[in-house]
This record gives sequence, structure tokens and C-alpha cells, in this order.
Amino acid sequence: MDQQSGVQLLTPDGDRVESVTTEDGVTYTVNFTDEEYRELYRDLVTVRRLDAEGLALQRQGELGLWASLLGQEAAQVGSGRALRPQDMAFPTYREHGVLYCRGIDPIMPFGLFRGVDQGGWDSNAHKFNLYTLVIGSQTLHATGYAMGVTMDGKTGSPDGEAVIAYFGDGATSQGEVNESFVWSGVFNAPIVFFCQNNQWAISQPLERQSRAPLYHRAGGYGFPGVRVDGNDVLASYAVTRHALDEARQGHGPTMIEAYTYRMGAHTSSDDPTRYRASGEVESWKAKDPISRMRAFLLKQRIAGEDFFGQVEEDVRKIALDLRERVLAMPDPQPVEMFGHVYPTGSPQLDAQRDEFLAYQASFHPEP
Repeated sequence: MDQQSGVQLLTPDGDRVESVTTEDGVTYTVNFTDEEYRELYRDLVTVRRLDAEGLALQRQGELGLWASLLGQEAAQVGSGRALRPQDMAFPTYREHGVLYCRGIDPIMPFGLFRGVDQGGWDSNAHKFNLYTLVIGSQTLHATGYAMGVTMDGKTGSPDGEAVIAYFGDGATSQGEVNESFVWSGVFNAPIVFFCQNNQWAISQPLERQSRAPLYHRAGGYGFPGVRVDGNDVLASYAVTRHALDEARQGHGPTMIEAYTYRMGAHTSSDDPTRYRASGEVESWKAKDPISRMRAFLLKQRIAGEDFFGQVEEDVRKIALDLRERVLAMPDPQPVEMFGHVYPTGSPQLDAQRDEFLAYQASFHPEP
């Protein structure tokens, strides 16, 4: 176990650690087939490539904004693959990797960031809530949902239902997150709080958020906390699967601090060179989640260059298809924003729409 990074089953050099036992007596390990190891690598590469396409499209004026996950692929793929079909996930606006693991068409968040829709996937069908832009508010939604799971009698067995809520290190300073901890602890809610500690809350470093490791906060609310190497896809899977299984059995919440790093900007409107040193970024490149998984596959003779080449070609085609579909999206008319406020409309909204239409028409008066 890496004392700083937490539970680690795959070192940055790609060496396998068979198991890790933490101070509370929990042993973490994974037992994947060679094909499952290869599929995890494919997931990591696919998610990174789709994310890069999102940033490129934004820079070309095709998206209004993009929140990159670069560097956080292992935390998202590992935790996303640890979810069972019946589990429910509540994301922020950066969980593109979890979305992909839930089987949702990766074009869906592009519609949101292009302004075509407000996130068009079926949350109930995919067990994955819509993206949340208000920092930390999704933890309250997740906590309420988890309390409902208990009220419905869906916990207490290996086939029970669990909930996972994603948020960043900066969100731990929000009242909503701490309120969620209180309610979940008191009501023994079947929820896993998954904090992706990527070291920077926009332009504020971790030491401006907390003087103690974030996972230590869980003890103050009456449930366990654990830190995991968020750049290790195997450890991220093992720790999340254990926490979710504990929740579904009725043993209450767990907080996971995935110790990782945001390699890029907070969003496409941010410039991280203004507040962090380039040397810091370079040091984290040595811990890259994809590089270490590739090194592991090579060392264990699970995959070779032919496999890696085929993955790159497959992912290139997926990204090209995504780009073409994004560019083919219709440009919504501004007046459409009034159509999704109330299910049956309202006189006040109708008046606002009429005023807006008159304002638009004033720029192009009829001859």
C-alpha cells in the first residue's frame, strides 16, 4: 500500500500487487481473466480519446464548454466497472468515463455542452443520473435516493441495491456534501461517496481545502473512509466494489478518496498555467493510468503490440464517428429554452417568450 496514494494493486511501473490489507482489516484484490484485463485497458484508451475529442470540438467552436477527465480515467473506469446493474450513480459534469461504463452513448454529454439538449439519456434505464453542474448538490440527491432504497427494502442481501455519488475535492468544502454525510451516516444509507481528489479545486490547491486527508472526514460522520490510488484502475475497482457490496448488504456508507490528478484544465475556460507549476504536472505523468496498465499487460504477456495497435485503430474510428455525429446535431433555436421549464406551461412564461420573440424580430424587421 502506497502511504500517500492509498490502496494500490498496480504500481506506476506496471508491477502487480496481489493484495493489500488496510488497518481496518479489509483485504483488497482482483481476480480478472486476461480478456478482462485487456478490456479495462481498452476502456481507458477509449475514454481518453473521446475526452480529447470533446476538448478539440470545443476549441473549434463546436461546444460551448468541455470538462476534461484527462488523468482521471482509472478512477472513473475502475469505479464504473465496479457498479452492478442495479446500482445507481450520481455524477458531476466530468464523469464521462463512468457514463461510458454504464453503456450510455458517449454522444449524450456532447448534446448538453453543445446546447442542443439538457442531457438526453434515460436516468432510470441506465441507472445513471443526469450531469449536475451545481457543485456538490448531487450528493444530496444521491443521499435521498439511497434512503429511498432502504425504505423500499432493497438492501440486506448480495443482490441489494447501492448508490454512488461522485464529486471532487473542492466540493468537500460545500455544505451540501457535509449535509449528505450527516444524513447518510445517521440513516445508514446504502451509499458510497466517491471523491476524485485531483489536487485542484479550479485554482485552489488541496491544502486550501483541508489540513487533513479527505478520507479521514468520514470517521467524524460515523462511517469508514479509505484512500485509493486513483490512477490504478485495479485498485479503484476493488475498493469501490467492496464499498458498494457493504452498502447493499445494509452496512451503511463509505467514503472513497481516489487520489489522482487533473492533467488538464478544470474546464475549457480555465488556464491552469496561471496557478500551478509545470514540474508538478510532469511528476504526475510518471503515474499515468494508461501507461501503467500497458506496462502491466506487456510484463505479464497478456497483450502485445498487435493488440495495442488494434485498440488505437478501433478507438480512432469511434472518435471519428462521434465527431461526425456531433457536427450533424441540429442547432436549436433560442426560443426553445422556454419549452422545458414547466410541463404544462405558465402565463408568466408565455409572456416572457412573447417578449423574447418580439425582441428577436426587432433585429430583422419585415419589409
